[in-house]
Amino acid sequence: MSVPNEATVALMTGVDQKPEISKVEIPKLEPRAMLAEIQAATLCGTDIHLWHSAAKSMPYIPGHESCGIIVAKSGDHSDVTGEPVEIGDRVIWAYPFCGECFYCSVANQPTMCPNALRFGREPVAVYPHLLGGCATHQYVPPRSSVIKVPDQVSSELAASAACALRTIMHGFERLGRVPAHETAVVQGTGPVGLYALAVAKSRGFKRVLSIGAPATRVAVAKEWGADATLNIDEVPDRNERIKWVTEQTGGIGADVVIQCAGNVAVPEGLEMVRAGGRYLSIGEGGGTHDIGVSPRAVSVKMLNIIGVRSGAGRHFYEALQFLKQGKFPFEELITGTYALENVADAFNGMKAMTEVKAAIFPNS
Repeated sequence: MSVPNEATVALMTGVDQKPEISKVEIPKLEPRAMLAEIQAATLCGTDIHLWHSAAKSMPYIPGHESCGIIVAKSGDHSDVTGEPVEIGDRVIWAYPFCGECFYCSVANQPTMCPNALRFGREPVAVYPHLLGGCATHQYVPPRSSVIKVPDQVSSELAASAACALRTIMHGFERLGRVPAHETAVVQGTGPVGLYALAVAKSRGFKRVLSIGAPATRVAVAKEWGADATLNIDEVPDRNERIKWVTEQTGGIGADVVIQCAGNVAVPEGLEMVRAGGRYLSIGEGGGTHDIGVSPRAVSVKMLNIIGVRSGAGRHFYEALQFLKQGKFPFEELITGTYALENVADAFNGMKAMTEVKAAIFPNS
């Protein structure tokens, strides 16, 4: 495949400023590095948060959810199953962890690696420059775990698996066994919350309840099999929402609550969990301000509070295999498609929440 000398990219040059379309030289590949021609990049809430706050990284190429076809490589590279990656393979790839720090080599918690490159936010002036998906091409670093995309999975869904769904898979791994009698509550009906609902339904919970907004997203949750739904726009009082969960669970509370709505939802969610239950916190949006949590939630209530960050290669692989099964109409999450020159419209749609998930097709 031919490789151009330059990539066309969207550049974030200022906080909340309109992205600029520019050219960036294709970098020389390090040993075992690869270059991907982007087939689709999808946006999530993290991209909007970075747009509002990542002044120290600007200018940068946005987009941390990418699916691409390998068009160049330097030496051999294998995917997570040990199969060689060849020119023409359609793949997604994980953040490259250093493999040498305490978290990588001792704690076996590579997603906590302080030396990892994180796509969609690295300064474009720093080598290897092309580390965002809103571009015709993206650099795949040597240490990135690479996962081949099954033929049954579209490029835009594969891209979305590279953030929301892989994090859900990591979260359920940390959550552990799901007894058949348990009820789960999912806080949030954005892409993360809807993916969490789908995985929860597939993991054997007796009942899965969904809480979120707006009405269009609550309707998707209902369509995907939520046993009961609650629209927070219609029930704005948190105490009434906690009461609803209590009533739905026979006065006990949920065995598991999965937080996919942002930090501000945590105190409310902790009140929804039964004594001795588990609280899985995945959504990290909602600002950096402190939230009030009673010590009772940890000690007297004896909760198991579980956090999760990002995902490793195995979680990407598991996410793609889940999509491959085709049990849910995941295409409904992709509510808008955009050419690269219209990426500003995609960001504005995500900011206004008129899009559930926007997909960018840089080479269309």
